[in-house]
Amino acid sequence: MLDPKLLRETPDLVRAAIAKKHLEVDLDAVLAIDRAWRAQLQEVEALRTKQKAANAAMAALPKGSPEFMAKVGEMKAVSAQAKEREAQLKEIEEKFRQAMLSIPNLPHASVPEGRSPEQNVVAATHGEVAAVSGCARPHWEIAGFETLFDFARGAKVTGAGFPFYIGDGARLVRALLHFFLDEAGKAGYLEVNPPIFVNAASATATGQLPDKEGQMYETTPDHLYAVPTAEVPLTNFFRDEIVEEAALPIYRCAYTPCFRREAGSYGKDVRGLNRLHQFDKVELLKWVHPATSYEELDRLRGDAERLLQTLGLPYRVLLMCGGDLGFTQSKKYDLE
Repeated sequence: MLDPKLLRETPDLVRAAIAKKHLEVDLDAVLAIDRAWRAQLQEVEALRTKQKAANAAMAALPKGSPEFMAKVGEMKAVSAQAKEREAQLKEIEEKFRQAMLSIPNLPHASVPEGRSPEQNVVAATHGEVAAVSGCARPHWEIAGFETLFDFARGAKVTGAGFPFYIGDGARLVRALLHFFLDEAGKAGYLEVNPPIFVNAASATATGQLPDKEGQMYETTPDHLYAVPTAEVPLTNFFRDEIVEEAALPIYRCAYTPCFRREAGSYGKDVRGLNRLHQFDKVELLKWVHPATSYEELDRLRGDAERLLQTLGLPYRVLLMCGGDLGFTQSKKYDLE
């Protein structure tokens, strides 16, 4: 969530960010709610001040005297008025919180303009990305694929997008997870084994709520959410806490199974091991000083790139355009 002070003092900057992300947000309505909230807060604070003054005056009067009883009546009237205004303030506060959640983070200046993946910018490449052998096949057409990844039985047991990993397929997944975690440890990331269910406050803090419920699996009656990535529980590790500057930077890594409905996916993007509803992922996360945040982001990208380089895989690094960023990223790289 943006700092309300930033919205109040530089609304045009926020408007430009919304435009760059090609999102529909009624910023004037948000600012109007903010003004109403601040006006209501002033009324409540004035009534609280009046209550304190009346209390002080009562303390100086003889109990039972006409003056004292007059102050008692005044106190009751002010108290009733204050409770009414506080209830109204609480309602406006909730409206303001919901309105602020509709505003995206500000994109970094390097984020390119655009609405679609075709307008993403290639920031770097490694290896011969375009050099494809004539013998190359999509992974789902490789001989023996169905013996390693059983989609039919996964669909029978659970549903589409929940495959079984069999034999060497299961060993491959396990080996990759161990490799990623071990390499992250060598790079200075402390390994964490986080919960794979989070509450609504955690999902809100990382931007999954309030607008991405349809992409998440929710339990009942607890109303917990299966994590779409280890980023969610990891990011919430220090939520509502103050971390001492001297402790920065803090590097963490974590593996979790990840769960996403992937609603609306279709065509080539759902073939084989793409767009699964359950998959495995290792996450790298940093808490750093704002002054070094983007340098740290580039170093994190370098840590991820080294994994692909060690495996001998060519790849491209894409700087994603504003329309492809969504609500939660201010600068985002994609390695493919």
